[in-house]
Amino acid sequence: MRLLRSTDLALRLLMRLAVAGDASPTTREVAGDMDVPYTHAAKVVAELQHLGLVDARRGRGGGLTLSGKGRTASVGALVRTFEGEGDVVDCEGPTPCPLNSACRLRGALRRAQEAFFASLDPVTVADMVAEPTGPLLLGISMRGPGAD
Repeated sequence: MRLLRSTDLALRLLMRLAVAGDASPTTREVAGDMDVPYTHAAKVVAELQHLGLVDARRGRGGGLTLSGKGRTASVGALVRTFEGEGDVVDCEGPTPCPLNSACRLRGALRRAQEAFFASLDPVTVADMVAEPTGPLLLGISMRGPGAD
């Protein structure tokens, strides 16, 4: 299973904010740290803010912070939200599969997908930034553009 770019970015953004400490990076700074387009980062930030996982303040002294809910958020729930509840394969698309009425693959893939999500359910954002990841992530985010 391959995650959507927005799911990947949401997870990395939450991890980045989890190690930010008192700093409140802007969406533009986070997008630069992660080498993603600002517009894509802004869309993901808006969704995370809507979910109550990120607080965003505008203007001077503004920026992004991880909410308490964001720190304890389940990775499985987050991935479900961003990926959607759809099937792994599209059996009824523009050209429906001729095996659709008697196929066992669709059910097996659905069970595998749910097992994937379930394995991520107990993992929290805080868990993802525990040693050794957190300090490494902090080092990456402190580099800034052109700091090499």
